[in-house]
Amino acid sequence: MSVNRPIVLITGATGPAGRAAALRFAADGALVALNGSDEARLVAAVAGLGLDPAVAAAVPGDLRDAATARDVVERTVARFGRVDVLLHLVGGWVGGTTVADLDHDEVRGMLDQHLWTTLHTLQAVVPGMVQRGFGRVITVSSPFAANPTGRGASYAMAKEAQEVLVRSLAREHAGDGITANIVAVSTLDAGHARETEPAKSNRGWTTPEELADVLAWLASLVAATVNGARIALDGRV
Repeated sequence: MSVNRPIVLITGATGPAGRAAALRFAADGALVALNGSDEARLVAAVAGLGLDPAVAAAVPGDLRDAATARDVVERTVARFGRVDVLLHLVGGWVGGTTVADLDHDEVRGMLDQHLWTTLHTLQAVVPGMVQRGFGRVITVSSPFAANPTGRGASYAMAKEAQEVLVRSLAREHAGDGITANIVAVSTLDAGHARETEPAKSNRGWTTPEELADVLAWLASLVAATVNGARIALDGRV
């Protein structure tokens, strides 16, 4: 990266992916700001990582609100000086309803969760990256964005909208030191069932640690020419 101690903002940090990413990046020498909408849960998650408070900071806030997203980034900058890497790991799934019966509030909720949190955070963090001429934006998506199943339209639409946003960002900043990429995960194997209970059904699952490894690579200098990519971690061909 461009600095000895990169500053990494991790959203959705209370989940297993966020915690694994925080540990991996901190082990690599980064300073990590961890975001979640539930302050008590976030503080507990950060404490549970066992990282030095000088290395890891909790920055709570609901990114569905644009002003809050700006405040989260501003507090991160006030604490660590800038944001070099954004790992947008906000999750959440709602489904089980046919298109004919789809509740509009369900669609709005998924768009808020995936599209609007992404847009709000990007608009808060990217200008600083542009000013410094360096930045990494990485979001986690799902195979269902490109290949939706039945009874999952609200989630698939929201993830596809998020992916379009990230790919657009990649094109806008191609060649100027900022990259934006997507990692698609089918099922996050937080319990490592793929190892302890191997089965055909879980062969394509991804552990949080495997995901963190890929995120670390995409954030590194060696991946500087990887931009606008969608990397599938579900074992499919």
